[in-house]
Amino acid sequence: MSRLSFLQDLLQKSIKELVATKKDMQKSLFTAKMKNASWSLKNTSDIRKMRKDIARVNTLLSHKITNDYGSIVK
Repeated sequence: MSRLSFLQDLLQKSIKELVATKKDMQKSLFTAKMKNASWSLKNTSDIRKMRKDIARVNTLLSHKITNDYGSIVK
């Protein structure tokens, strides 16, 4: 999946779906970190990509929350 299609997919999701996506991504990041610690992860750049994708989801999530509920929600 290319980055553009990934972002377009995220833009269409609701806040609840974004939170679920973030949790799934965090679980996969944890799994990748454990594999890296045990020397069984083949491509270590996947960890960096996962972290950046989680940051993208967090950014989009904060923008959607701000637009839907205003700046009073923290």
